[in-house]
Amino acid sequence: MLKGVRRLLKQHGFDAVPFETAKSLQDHDDFAQACCLVLDINLADGSGIELRHRLAEAGVSLPVIYITGNDSDATRMAAMASGCVAYLTKPFLAQSLIEPIKKAAAGLA
Repeated sequence: MLKGVRRLLKQHGFDAVPFETAKSLQDHDDFAQACCLVLDINLADGSGIELRHRLAEAGVSLPVIYITGNDSDATRMAAMASGCVAYLTKPFLAQSLIEPIKKAAAGLA
């Protein structure tokens, strides 16, 4: 999934920096050129929603787009409560991801 999203973003002119784990993203310290974060809700080493909260506490206030293969009302509500700009369930159409990224890049998210 990570490679596919990176390839899709590159096709649309976005230079994505993929992270294999929540820890590697949390340890990253240069978000200056990022327009948004695309987070899977179910990460190998934790919850994407919890990661978003930790990043916000650390001062990273980028718009967030969540993707998940395990949709539920509780998960969707928690994602929306965390302030995401989009919530996508796998599989999703490419445009469903590209549109909110374009809005974030334009400062509209």
